[in-house]
Amino acid sequence: MNLDTAAGKIGQLKGKAKQSIGESIGDSKLANSGTADQVKGAVREAWGNTKDAAQALSHDAHARAQAQSAVASQRAEDKGHDVREKIASTAQKVKTAINQKAEEIKTQHKRSA
Repeated sequence: MNLDTAAGKIGQLKGKAKQSIGESIGDSKLANSGTADQVKGAVREAWGNTKDAAQALSHDAHARAQAQSAVASQRAEDKGHDVREKIASTAQKVKTAINQKAEEIKTQHKRSA
């Protein structure tokens, strides 16, 4: 609960009291003033509730954005790992193929010498 919500509730209570007193003593001006205070208090309370809801929505959106960012970072990290593994695997296959070919050439040239 924020300050506007609390002040709105207090304003409404004050307005009800003024209205009741005004009606009981026959003072229409005081009763009308109390009603106006109740309306102002209700508006201020509603404004406070709206601010609280907006803040909650903002916090929720921020939390979701952070979670999505963490997931995206993890996916990027995983993808980077996969790419590095494929590069290393390809390099090993190329090395193996070259070594096999080199051994074949060495073997052929030893026979012919």
